[in-house]
Amino acid sequence: MKKASIGIIGGSGLYEIEGVDIIEEVNIDTPWGSPSDSITIADVNGVRAAFLPRHGRGHYVMPHEINFRANIAALKMIGVEEIIAFSAVGSLKEEIRPLDFVLPQQVIDRTKSRASTFYGNGVVGHVAFADPFCERMQKIIPKTAETLGIVMHTGETLICMEGPAFSSRAESHLYRSWNAGVINMSTLPEAKLAREAEICYTVICMSTDYDCWKDDGDHVTVDMVVANLTRNAENAKALLKAILPKLGGKRDCGCVEASKFAVITAPEKQNPEQKKKLKTILPDYF
Repeated sequence: MKKASIGIIGGSGLYEIEGVDIIEEVNIDTPWGSPSDSITIADVNGVRAAFLPRHGRGHYVMPHEINFRANIAALKMIGVEEIIAFSAVGSLKEEIRPLDFVLPQQVIDRTKSRASTFYGNGVVGHVAFADPFCERMQKIIPKTAETLGIVMHTGETLICMEGPAFSSRAESHLYRSWNAGVINMSTLPEAKLAREAEICYTVICMSTDYDCWKDDGDHVTVDMVVANLTRNAENAKALLKAILPKLGGKRDCGCVEASKFAVITAPEKQNPEQKKKLKTILPDYF
């Protein structure tokens, strides 16, 4: 069921861009359950893309409640090979100002209770995750942002925390001592699962506030985050529209065969039911 090769994960309004043609809404069940919402297949100036709202339309799914496995599996099952994810983040550095964009290079996992792998249940697999985001995609995005006049920081480390509460002040100062640049609640396990599914993945972060380490400003509130997220939305749409025509070419990165040698369970010991599930996203190996 080849619907689109490029997937977009983010807010439900990202596809409300001038020049976008909605083709269809796809509801799909996966072996790991249902994704956050239906997937919108749209034509963006001749480029077909699949849009999935991470928290569901109306933002009703908490970060730790997201069925990340179903989201990634659903996109893979409709043919997606590249994912651009968008995420609101808090800034951990003075120079990353509210409304700036950030393309993180590394990530630190501070989540606690999320299903973070397609493997398990009798099939053990380990993928490389030293470089969490697709290096090929990351070369495209900053140049595109520059042409649009969007301030984009690169080379930063993203902290992904559990939530749903924001950080304590002590945690915020700890993350700053690690030289992390931004913090959110949604990039993991999304990025890990995309790697297991051999999908190229990168996240574009939009700074909405300074995290609570900064004593001379207003403390982070939901109202502040939403207000700045709304202001960031137009830049996000313009950036997405400019990036899409540059994707879809040859994938000459390690993402393509990330799971090829991941499984270490002896064939005779592999759980047949789990192999059947994995076959839906990795048909070449199961």
